[in-house]
Amino acid sequence: MEKQKNVLKHKERSEIVMYYSSGNYEAFARPKKPTGVDNKSAYLVGSGLASLAAACFLVRDGQMRGERIHILEELSIAGGACDGIHDNQKGFIIRGGREMENHFECLWDLFRSIPSLETKEASVLDEFYWLNKQDPNYSLMRVTVNKGQDAHNDGKFGLSEKASMEIVKLFITRDEDLYDKQISDVFTEDFFISNFWLYWRTMFAFEEWHSALEMKLYIQRFIHHIGGLPDFSALKFTKYNQYESLIRPLIKYLESHGVQFQYDSRVTSVVFDIHGEKKVAVKIAYQCDGREKVVDLTEDDLIFVTNGSCTENSSFGDDHHAPELNDSVGGCWELWQNIAKQDPSFGHPDKFCTNIKKTNWESATITTLDNRIPSYIEKICKRDPFNGRVVTGGIITVKDSKWLMSYTVNRQPHFKEQPKNQIVVWLYGLFTDVPGNYIKKPMRKCTGAEITEEWLYHLGVPENEIHDMATQSSHCIPCMLPYITAFFMPRIKGDRPKVVPDGCVNFAFIGQFADTVRDTVFTTEYSVRTAMEAVYTLLDVDRGVPEVFGSCYDIRVLLDSTFKMMDGKKLTDLKLPFILSLIEKNVLRKISGTVIEELLKKYDII
Repeated sequence: MEKQKNVLKHKERSEIVMYYSSGNYEAFARPKKPTGVDNKSAYLVGSGLASLAAACFLVRDGQMRGERIHILEELSIAGGACDGIHDNQKGFIIRGGREMENHFECLWDLFRSIPSLETKEASVLDEFYWLNKQDPNYSLMRVTVNKGQDAHNDGKFGLSEKASMEIVKLFITRDEDLYDKQISDVFTEDFFISNFWLYWRTMFAFEEWHSALEMKLYIQRFIHHIGGLPDFSALKFTKYNQYESLIRPLIKYLESHGVQFQYDSRVTSVVFDIHGEKKVAVKIAYQCDGREKVVDLTEDDLIFVTNGSCTENSSFGDDHHAPELNDSVGGCWELWQNIAKQDPSFGHPDKFCTNIKKTNWESATITTLDNRIPSYIEKICKRDPFNGRVVTGGIITVKDSKWLMSYTVNRQPHFKEQPKNQIVVWLYGLFTDVPGNYIKKPMRKCTGAEITEEWLYHLGVPENEIHDMATQSSHCIPCMLPYITAFFMPRIKGDRPKVVPDGCVNFAFIGQFADTVRDTVFTTEYSVRTAMEAVYTLLDVDRGVPEVFGSCYDIRVLLDSTFKMMDGKKLTDLKLPFILSLIEKNVLRKISGTVIEELLKKYDII
């Protein structure tokens, strides 16, 4: 139906309208060269995944010459939140990790065209696919308690019937009925004491005060992976850190096409000429080399802005110093504020960036230096961390940690430069302002060595060995992230601006704080999807953007996820109220001998 509506729009208007497609008919099609593209230029603010993806779509599908594409980056390195660096003074650093799955349609559409840096005549998608086929991800230890002991959640969600019904109710609630509501507004204690919430909040970094709407979108988006939550079998990971595996190939591709990168350039504003409903970006103001500079724009100059950032103002500590909590509004937030002042359709950044008490958490990168700590890792995850294959298979959550600590060991080496006898561990804590179990200080006040000590305590290292092991056998770089969950703050329609705001002829927002339908923020897919939609809209690319996977509309998925969410209980096993049990019996009688009965039996509902 959506496709038909857009076909009608094609007939009514002379220009092409961005639309969604499904199936493989358009997935393998090459669009014709857009009219007038040779006279157009593009400016992209920021060089995170969204911006790099937009530049790739301009080159591949828009067939714009690379030398006409300009990327302005505030820092001296590209990649945005998808980082992974080896600092000569500090060591290996990763602020966060990226979890991916098979139905990131736009992400894989992009990386099928990006050449691998390691495998001749292969794409990044090829090498990712081969890796995850040969070494599929799954966890053998999802949750621990009591200094590294198995919490024996045993893959169960532990949802009461009341909590299950609360999830179902949220699933079918209209978006507008969840505007500005918190998760705590739609769930009761029955839900919050469940394993489901423990899995969910630590995997996605949700807090009780975050958006109920965002949680609903997540449940709908990933309903097909409910059964994979307890052991992370739903997830796929890159060979190395996200910078080396994803960002470097993108940069290489763009540079090979002549795309212009300009680093150390902080964009402070985009100025618009607004007449009625028509909005034209006419000027980019930025700072470079201590000077104020301006780029004058015409309607043939397209501009793509990454508004907001989850890693803005992140700060690092080291073994002997805690990171500072920078509570000032960072550059990309100021840029969005300056743009938003000009028209309500440009969104409301203050909904997301003015309450860092509710948007911060802290991560840390721990590097082991000898063989003392790896043996404890192996005991818990039940895998040799040096074998080059999946290690923890996702995060291990320490259930009784006062910081609600989780940590992960990805395939090693995690960096190409990493010595073979070292392990790189990523760790984060959701609660940064409460004292730890072993270190009686809030996480955000702790040095790298102290964070390592707290982690070693939860690994089960004898207390008399903890300090020496933390200071002599490992190295830790903590990172404070003031805005890391800013996109989960409660919101209403319009707080996040549309990818192409109403009336804009040469301007688009991209990234986690632009708004597109059905998809979920805090994912690589969201960055690439908004980039694709922006380029296809502004450049009139005549090819469908792959729609969000429709698992929430598939009765088979709904039945399967229901069975798994109930920990294998059948509908007939539940203690239903008398009236509902009568209805159930009547319904079962009527469907007896039909394909509906076969379907319900196939997915163990009855």
